[in-house]
Amino acid sequence: LWEASYQPVVVNERCRVRAPCHEPDSHYVFDLVIEPKMSFGTANHETTAQIIQLMLETDFQKKTVLDMGSGTAVLAILAKKLGSAHTVAIDNDEWAYRNAFTNCELNGISDIEIVLGDALSIKGKFDVVLANINRNILLRDMHYYADAMNPSAHIFFSGFYTEDLESIKAEASRCGLHYLRHLSRNNWVAAEFCK
Repeated sequence: LWEASYQPVVVNERCRVRAPCHEPDSHYVFDLVIEPKMSFGTANHETTAQIIQLMLETDFQKKTVLDMGSGTAVLAILAKKLGSAHTVAIDNDEWAYRNAFTNCELNGISDIEIVLGDALSIKGKFDVVLANINRNILLRDMHYYADAMNPSAHIFFSGFYTEDLESIKAEASRCGLHYLRHLSRNNWVAAEFCK
């Protein structure tokens, strides 16, 4: 029933996120196949679509990437398609963890490190961090993300409302992160910061 009603999502006319039941379309530079099962991240939600939009405007070539709260791993997969180097996807939900392997396989990606865990599972330093989670977890765990960022690294936050942006900015500032820009749609926000 979900597949019958699900429509592919197109972002910036460059990236399409579709279910396995949809035919490939070479019109798009990035045609991602996502079998969501019970995991968040089909791009039909504003938060995922807006982070994808920001990612499409960012240089990922040879960058190390952390996708925190990765859900379907759609953002980690796109990062690899955009040329990222070592890429790690972490989620604390076992269903999402298993689903990430399925989606990597569907997209011909074999070199994403998929981890079942939370912010305490972060190992190493990254050039780009993607955190599409929710306001409370972002505020609670932001210092872990900041500690895992290389100098001049960028971080993308989403999963919160317009009215939460100031508290996200305030905590980011406490963590040594500088606000760059944000997008908003239907009261949902995606914001970019740098270290």
